[in-house]
Amino acid sequence: MGKVHIKKGDTVVVISGKDKGKKGKVLRVFPKESRAIVEGVNMATKHKKPSPKFPQGGIIHQELPVYTSKLMIVCSKCGKPTRVGHTFLEDGTKVRVCKKCNEVIDK
Repeated sequence: MGKVHIKKGDTVVVISGKDKGKKGKVLRVFPKESRAIVEGVNMATKHKKPSPKFPQGGIIHQELPVYTSKLMIVCSKCGKPTRVGHTFLEDGTKVRVCKKCNEVIDK
């Protein structure tokens, strides 16, 4: 689809849907589908048959992807959910910036 404003390892908050208000760490990003898997968000139960990889079988809980438009980055400096801006550093590298406190999000 296009570019996404979040990266793996970001702390995000869900701004709409059944998990509204939940915070979590981004585990994986799928830019082509504009989706991301967030720790503890959009959980589903899956019934697994016993196999060599999963010998006991049973019911497992796993995260499913969420649309990135429903996610907002939490700034590590001010601790608030924020939109993301972009700016260039002195050495010419492009970095993401918090729109609320103008602090660099990228490490």
